[in-house]
Amino acid sequence: MTPINNLLLVDDDELFTFMTKKIIEKTNLANQIRIFENGKLAIDFLDATSEKKELLPEVILLDLSMPVLDGWGFLEEYILLKPRLAKKITLYIVSSSVSPKDHQRAKEYSDISDFIIKPMTTEMFIDLIKNLPV
Repeated sequence: MTPINNLLLVDDDELFTFMTKKIIEKTNLANQIRIFENGKLAIDFLDATSEKKELLPEVILLDLSMPVLDGWGFLEEYILLKPRLAKKITLYIVSSSVSPKDHQRAKEYSDISDFIIKPMTTEMFIDLIKNLPV
């Protein structure tokens, strides 16, 4: 299985990001992991690197509940930015929400590949990378 070059982890939970980063590093399936504590910082990064294919992520793991700009706000900004991005990015919501409303709302976004319930496990991450669209 070929590793991806770049992954964005957008989540304000320090324990979750620490543990998830360790899990991802253990798999050797992502060469670089960038962590952003809110959606605004992640959107600013994507905007600044929109034409730099080598810096853009192949995968974004997005939490819903964050300060400044939450996951839903990120998705609205992402949709506007998407036409300028130099590569296709696969988005996953990774949330502790078990609310049927959140799951239903996520299905309204064609850019979301899946809704993953925290915590992320090694097996979940391997499957995620294995099943990435080509």
